[in-house]
Amino acid sequence: MYSPTTRLLAVLALLQTHQQMSGAEIARRLEVDVRTVRRYITSLQDMGLPVEGERGPYGAYYLGRGSKMPPLMFTNEEAVALVLGLRVIREFQFPVNIVAIEGAVAKTERVLPELLLQQVRALQSAITFNVSNYGGPPPPLLDENTLIVLSTAAQERQRVELVYRSWRDEVTERRFDPYGVVYNEGYWYTAGHCHLRQDLRTFRLDRIQSISKHDETFDDPGSVDLLGCVLSAIANVPGPYQVEVLLRTTMDTAQARIPGYLGTLETCAEGIIMRRAATNLEWVAMLLLSFDFPVEVKQPDELRSILRRVADTANRIAGVESD
Repeated sequence: MYSPTTRLLAVLALLQTHQQMSGAEIARRLEVDVRTVRRYITSLQDMGLPVEGERGPYGAYYLGRGSKMPPLMFTNEEAVALVLGLRVIREFQFPVNIVAIEGAVAKTERVLPELLLQQVRALQSAITFNVSNYGGPPPPLLDENTLIVLSTAAQERQRVELVYRSWRDEVTERRFDPYGVVYNEGYWYTAGHCHLRQDLRTFRLDRIQSISKHDETFDDPGSVDLLGCVLSAIANVPGPYQVEVLLRTTMDTAQARIPGYLGTLETCAEGIIMRRAATNLEWVAMLLLSFDFPVEVKQPDELRSILRRVADTANRIAGVESD
């Protein structure tokens, strides 16, 4: 004999699992009559759960969008995935309120069976995240509202107005049609049509000073390679140094070793030419030294000087006298 509470939870679980179910199907699953199912539905509605129904021979019950989330029931695997996913979000500093993350984890852990709770905590304590950004400075924290506004505007095809501070510290006001949001190498970006430049542009979200939705909408841009737009923009960011390097290898090998955001690649008679702008040549030198194929610096001279200095340092460490 099942208690009424167990029956109510069973009805709720069925409605959460299926988009909609008829009263007859729920009755068959629970081995009760349709009139009893109606009483269960009424009880759930009285508890404030957004259970809705359609009348008629093809009518069905379903969970509507209420002001509060209904109680959720997870399988063991789903609970583990939820807790670990929240930990990843926290460690990588996604723009989500840290208090909300900790609250969600605590609520989930509070209802886990003891054995499963031990497994979840063992996983959390055993896993180490490396978010050092390859020795560079940590990515700046992002305003959660900026991400939400851009994401919803992209979905609703709604124009936005934003104030943007460039890498040159120049501040401009723009009307922008966001096509989507991209997370890459610790930073968030958006790509879309900029009405100030009348062209496709990419913006880093942490440089957006303020943003608001505009009343105007824009047409569906169709298929746009958002990640490709962002990687291309990163590779072509203006800088004081214009790097040009000859890679004596094939295009396939070069593309396998050099992501799109590190530079543009072009075939030439001697091999592959890699180009990009740079503000810091030290890391460019380290990148070139990591290649296992011949490399020749075409420009700038400052990059050659850095490589000579690195070579002298390496020779001293190895006990080899430099020429």
